[in-house]
Amino acid sequence: MRIELASSPGSPARPNEDWVSVSLPASGQGGTLVALDGVTPPRDDAGCVHGVPWFTARLGGALVELSGSRRELTLRDVLAESIRRTADAHRETCDLSHVRTPQATVVLVRWGGPDRDVEYLVLSDSTLLLESPEGAVRPVLDDRLDRLPHEALRTHASADALRNAEGGFFTAAADPSVALRAVAGSVPRGGVRSVVALTDGASRWVDMFAEGDWAACVALLRKEGAQGLIDRVRELEVAAQARAAAVRWKLHDDASAVFAEL
Repeated sequence: MRIELASSPGSPARPNEDWVSVSLPASGQGGTLVALDGVTPPRDDAGCVHGVPWFTARLGGALVELSGSRRELTLRDVLAESIRRTADAHRETCDLSHVRTPQATVVLVRWGGPDRDVEYLVLSDSTLLLESPEGAVRPVLDDRLDRLPHEALRTHASADALRNAEGGFFTAAADPSVALRAVAGSVPRGGVRSVVALTDGASRWVDMFAEGDWAACVALLRKEGAQGLIDRVRELEVAAQARAAAVRWKLHDDASAVFAEL
């Protein structure tokens, strides 16, 4: 088994709000992958005294613990209970009803021995890739944000109206029921050679800069590693800035990649 993780902040002036982890049990049978992309509020008035990095660390830790210790729970159940635990940890000090309360995108993967399925869950715009033994790559995407008209997201006010709302898009914040909105499923372990999780700062190599398709992205990760992919994204961002090309949202974003060859 080969595991590689890398994470890079979008700016040295701000903390990295991504959170990634791979947990392998002592038995050597199976594991858990978690990748979270914290949602940066436009201002520091999101009703929480802790901030996004605190939230992603709390939520990520709960996801790792529950997905490994509570095998009887589905991944939707794991996400719901992890959100509940995290909300309870700051319910007394923070306004969890605020639309910009700390929140995150989620990729969660769990696998067991050869006779168990690989389970997966994706919420919001981080990317999961499943590579077959033959090299075919299947992206698992929650594309609700991408399907919204660009005009609807032009201002923070209009985007907030669509956040965790019917007809909009969903993130892990303070409401456990959002777990029901996640894209979830499973595939036989024998049908998976590797799994990849990318926050949207790393998936730019494909979905913004079009340097290759998802299969080429997995091949790059296998050859150059997780940091190699992020380094290439940073080079593309700098080149885009030099030619005054438009970069969606912001020039540099927190970027994280996890490559797990099973």
